[in-house]
Amino acid sequence: MPNIKSSTDLRNRYNEISALCHERNEPIFITKNGRGDLAVMSIEAYDKITGRDELYRLLDEGRQDRLAGRTMPFEDAMSDIYKEMGNWNVQAESN
Repeated sequence: MPNIKSSTDLRNRYNEISALCHERNEPIFITKNGRGDLAVMSIEAYDKITGRDELYRLLDEGRQDRLAGRTMPFEDAMSDIYKEMGNWNVQAESN
């Protein structure tokens, strides 16, 4: 069940609303003049949501690459990575 508070509550009872956001780890919806206006949440809840969105974006990017044929065997990919790392180490030592 969503937790809904008024903008007046946010202004007058900020600490209580902040504590509630941290306890429930979900957004609290703020109304202004009886209509939805904002959603407030803890930084931890925000990070969790944005992290999940980033994971979904990366998974979709991988799916799109697979569908477009932009893939290679795992062993080849790891070999390329190790080669690049070796070149990086040589370049770093020469600087």
